[in-house]
Amino acid sequence: MRVCLLNDSFAPAIDGVVNVVTNYANHLMNDHGAEVMVGTPRYPGADYSVYPYPVVPYQSFDTSAIASGYRAGNPFEPKALDELSRFWPDIIHTHCPATATMMARVLREQTGAPVIFTYHTKFDVDINRVVKLKPIADEGIRVMIESIEACDDIWVVSKGAGENLKMLGFKGDYTVMPNGVDFEKGRVAPEAVAEATKGADLPEGVPVFLFVGRMMTYKGLPLILDALRMLEEAGQDFRMVFIGKGPDQKLMEEKAEALGIRERCIFTGPIYDRDVLRAWNTRADLFLFPSTFDTNGLVVREAAACGLASVLIKDSCAAEGIVDDHNGFLIEESAGSMAALLKKVSGDLPHLHEVGAHAMDEIYMSWRDCVSMAYDRYRYVLEQKKEGMLIRKKLPADYLYEQAAKRIAEQNKLRRLGEELLGNFTETAAGMLENMQESGEKIDQLFQKAADQIMPDDFFR
Repeated sequence: MRVCLLNDSFAPAIDGVVNVVTNYANHLMNDHGAEVMVGTPRYPGADYSVYPYPVVPYQSFDTSAIASGYRAGNPFEPKALDELSRFWPDIIHTHCPATATMMARVLREQTGAPVIFTYHTKFDVDINRVVKLKPIADEGIRVMIESIEACDDIWVVSKGAGENLKMLGFKGDYTVMPNGVDFEKGRVAPEAVAEATKGADLPEGVPVFLFVGRMMTYKGLPLILDALRMLEEAGQDFRMVFIGKGPDQKLMEEKAEALGIRERCIFTGPIYDRDVLRAWNTRADLFLFPSTFDTNGLVVREAAACGLASVLIKDSCAAEGIVDDHNGFLIEESAGSMAALLKKVSGDLPHLHEVGAHAMDEIYMSWRDCVSMAYDRYRYVLEQKKEGMLIRKKLPADYLYEQAAKRIAEQNKLRRLGEELLGNFTETAAGMLENMQESGEKIDQLFQKAADQIMPDDFFR
């Protein structure tokens, strides 16, 4: 099976969806023998040759100022589409409703491969954050939903994510396809933990709380800091570790300073070494993740892999599968609710570790298992296509994508013809030049030979 994975970001960018695409690519190849090709907007300085599968970077534009460090891609770049289409994928799997899905729709017109879309992120939150005029933001969301509905099979990473998609106006069906964790199941050895956390102010017996993710206010970071201020006022000592980077990091550091808890907070910045990250998850006593933005919360499962329980907002997507005080903790979306829980559990760290052990046994899921589920669904979609049962919603824009695909294919045909002619001309010209050089050398040799045979006395006789 040949699978084309598309996303609007890829390494060196680091986020949850990049992690998803990377793990899909690796496990599809290693566990199922699939051929994989990845398409992504080009990031300056990125070396895509290091991957065991081809990565096709296409033209991109710097939108980092409004898109939190991300770049926007050109989904109609002919050369990239030519390379992707000539891969001739059986499945096109897009992980973003923006340019990646636009490119997927063009590829479908060119290859006939079905398009699968996975809904990872509440994109409406980002649109509303960037676009201040509500009518324009609403139109942007409508266009995104229409693009999703144009796909052949829709996946969501949690039931809550699916319901959120419905709330935004999506009218089709969806399949829940959870994401996995690339952490090995089990806690890290004490020596590795000591090495990873060396130099950090982590007194024994003092509870250590952890957050890992992009430093964005909508992840619930202000709620965490407000709750910790209340915890300190109640006389409970603690250490709070924030791992990650993002546009709101400085704001959160300033808030911690203003609340008077800065000396108890550790902002490490991003940690890219997965073993070091596992060590921090092992060292912490409780993971704090009061986000109602995330649709799945990979970091919650990563914490569970290390026997670390999480505090989550009741009824949030990240809280699916969590039983309060058994394999995690559920609170209301308020600083007071979190502070009350932290005060209660800080005096019984063994109980926290027991709940963490339940989390490890019950909510951990490996990427190998998740990608195997996805691969089975790929085969089901292909079987549906073969039997003529793959029915999707027809949209007015389909005609535009059909025409765009034809025009781009014609452009690529002309471009390849031009490159072939140029190559032939270059090869012919090089051959002619080589022949001329050889002929010139032979003439020089003949003249030299004739000159050697003519004696000066004979010449003047």
